[in-house]
Amino acid sequence: MFQKFLIIQISHLIIKMKYFKYLFVLFAIALSYPLYITFLKPISPKSTIKYNFNKNNKSISLQVDYSRPYKKGRLIFGTEEEGALVPHNKYWRTGANFCTDFYSSSEILFNGNKLDSGKYFLYTIPNENSWNIILNSEYGRFGFFNPNKENDVLITTVPSNSIEDQIEQFTIDFQTINENVFLRLRWDKTVVSIPIN
Repeated sequence: MFQKFLIIQISHLIIKMKYFKYLFVLFAIALSYPLYITFLKPISPKSTIKYNFNKNNKSISLQVDYSRPYKKGRLIFGTEEEGALVPHNKYWRTGANFCTDFYSSSEILFNGNKLDSGKYFLYTIPNENSWNIILNSEYGRFGFFNPNKENDVLITTVPSNSIEDQIEQFTIDFQTINENVFLRLRWDKTVVSIPIN
């Protein structure tokens, strides 16, 4: 009688372990998908841009590391009421996934403001006609959460402009006009240019 009871209990335990194994596999799959789309095959791929220029006979290196989301038929910039992906007057990590990092090898003027050499988290607050561009000392972090504003190093405002051609994938690049360097942010039909010297 005891053997029969023991066999029944072991059978139930084996069945429970089978279900537990399946639950564990499902949990592992559910957990790994966000890691997969963020790190291995991101929907918004990472990109790095570099630019070198001379200032007062000194070579300066600039670099931006960021992720590049796609428009995919969505309203990008606008009001919350309109359902914009990036609403006016709200924090935007200026890309996707991880925060956008800006690096300068030497002291520069960033939209006329002195900026020490180093690496910074670049985030923005887009508005209809201008954007606030903020550099924060907490670089290299996941950009989903609002930054600690106590670590903001520089806050500046630049005008935003409309362009004719629609930019499907968010793009940051450096542009040179008459020996002046600009950090340019473009997406959808909006462009923002930040002078650097």
